[in-house]
Amino acid sequence: MKTEINSRNLFVASCIAIIATAMTFAIRVGLEKEYCRTFGFSHEEIGYISGTAFWGFTLSIIFGGFLCDLLGMKRLIVIAFSGHVLGIILTILADGFWSLFFSTLLIGIANGMVEAVCNPLVSTLYKDDKTTKLNRLHVWFPGGIVLGGLIVFFFNEWNIAKEYQLATILLPTVVYGFLFSRENFPATERVDDGVSFKQMFQACTQPLFIVMLFCMLLTASTEFGTNQWISNFLSSLGVKDILLLVYINLLMVIGRTFAGGFVHRLSPIGMLIFSAVFSTVGLFLFKYVDGYWAFLPATIFAFGICFFWPTMLGFVSEKLPETGALGISLMGGAGMLSVACVLPFMGMLYDNKTLQYMPAGYDIESLHDIVPNHADAGILKAAQLTAGIETLQLVALLPAMLTIVFIGIYFITKRKKGV
Repeated sequence: MKTEINSRNLFVASCIAIIATAMTFAIRVGLEKEYCRTFGFSHEEIGYISGTAFWGFTLSIIFGGFLCDLLGMKRLIVIAFSGHVLGIILTILADGFWSLFFSTLLIGIANGMVEAVCNPLVSTLYKDDKTTKLNRLHVWFPGGIVLGGLIVFFFNEWNIAKEYQLATILLPTVVYGFLFSRENFPATERVDDGVSFKQMFQACTQPLFIVMLFCMLLTASTEFGTNQWISNFLSSLGVKDILLLVYINLLMVIGRTFAGGFVHRLSPIGMLIFSAVFSTVGLFLFKYVDGYWAFLPATIFAFGICFFWPTMLGFVSEKLPETGALGISLMGGAGMLSVACVLPFMGMLYDNKTLQYMPAGYDIESLHDIVPNHADAGILKAAQLTAGIETLQLVALLPAMLTIVFIGIYFITKRKKGV
């Protein structure tokens, strides 16, 4: 007797799991400054802690590609749920670098397990419309960041402690755990199509897949690296920094919601070219704006990065379907690995450039002693803004490189089979 699979319920549960994942990201961003003040961390140290979430994500999403077939998707969801609950509780109780490091790692592992299950699950449920459905699924990542960012903003305005901000992540976590527990899961697409493990591994050695794996390093760094740091880097622009992050991700929600129309008009590779160009232009334009004008380049940048992650996964899933859950997991793992590496590097650049524009005698720790009425407070504000913008200019080189690569892929694939 064939087990009944409720595609709609599984898709809704997947969306809520993505919301929980995104809220961990947004609320962690909102607490970075407080951790700097409370524990005296440098931005490089914060980068290492934040990067730990992406290391955990990388480990679980890569191994999740194997485990989806071996253990089944439902068991991996149990691991994700347990990791989220335990990681959030430990983060609330954290009292220093290493406690934050390990609790963030645990949350990262849980986040990766969610991605390791939900991406192949949606690809399996909607074989004929993968890119559109993956974009619809990943609407809820920026949607979750918007929700988490607003929680940070209003809780800070109301002077509600960080512990309560973190505790709000438990709400979608409990909901997705409950919804998934009631549903039957399908076999992965690879199993359903009769593709062997050997064929799946061989498919992941194809030149096009290797190139896309490399591109994933750059697309993920552009999207997640910038989103993780932009509030901190541009906090001296004269706008509520967390609201800039909320605004970018709200536009990403809109873009991904209507991704289906773009897919049919541009094709996946056309969307990737569009994304790379807009991301580059948006990041470069931050150099020429101030105050609320920052929302103009933020708009361009948001519509650039909004299609990157789901369209990269959709492109591989559609053009190289035999790579299966392993291919999607390797793509996601490569993306998160790059973010784990780039976050402390961006933090270090920002710290070094800030010191470069400060009077002699300052180091990173002494910058924390500059309060608003300090004689050098104005100098620090200007130094941090210049450092943040210059760091973003360097990041803009990543999507500029991607533009060239994606245009090359477009012409090569068009010559061979059509896009």
